[in-house]
Amino acid sequence: MDKRISQPMISKKIIFFVLLIGSTGSISTIAFAEPQMYATIEKTTYTYCERLVYTIEVSEVTGDLAIIHIRDGAGGQSSAIPIPIEKLSNPIPSPHPFEKDIFPLGKYFIDIEYSGATTTLEFDLIDSDNICISEAMQPVVIRWINGEFTDGMLISGFQNIVDKKLIDIPFEFNENNIDSLYVPEWVKSIAKGWIMGIISDQMFTKNLQYLIDEKIISFPDERVSEI
Repeated sequence: MDKRISQPMISKKIIFFVLLIGSTGSISTIAFAEPQMYATIEKTTYTYCERLVYTIEVSEVTGDLAIIHIRDGAGGQSSAIPIPIEKLSNPIPSPHPFEKDIFPLGKYFIDIEYSGATTTLEFDLIDSDNICISEAMQPVVIRWINGEFTDGMLISGFQNIVDKKLIDIPFEFNENNIDSLYVPEWVKSIAKGWIMGIISDQMFTKNLQYLIDEKIISFPDERVSEI
């Protein structure tokens, strides 16, 4: 007699089974196990302007999201961060670097939960001389590239938002002169490279600082020929 065994669909589980079918067609062993999840971090010490990178590895792609919480040594915790898990190995780079205004120095923990499995990574954020352009400048630069902000609005943004150790803006802006400042059109190609991550914060600000110092970025009565 042809005896067939129907196997139920078990979602979110890895099914390990050994079917030992004898002459009677009996099942000797069926064992189930929860999905397993591991995580590794690129390094355990970070400084300002660096981006956090870690990898989540799973034994099965279940369709669930990994839920991430980042907490500091003082007990503060971020809101839940959902991360799609689409492969067995999933590198997770942070979209934003560590900024002094947002992240205090100290120890941090990354709590990860996926399909019932949990793990925790930890790293230290230490002091350094690294200074980066605040993320708040990105929408300002993008709107300037798109023609929504004037040249004066762009440079005023750098003056108000970016650390003076990166760029020193000597202009005094007011409502009468802010729209008359001139920035060469070709600087937009440098700005686009910065937005894309091709050009570093330091290179972007050094280029702007040079143009300001040489009075290429200036008001009409101070302007000199472009190089």
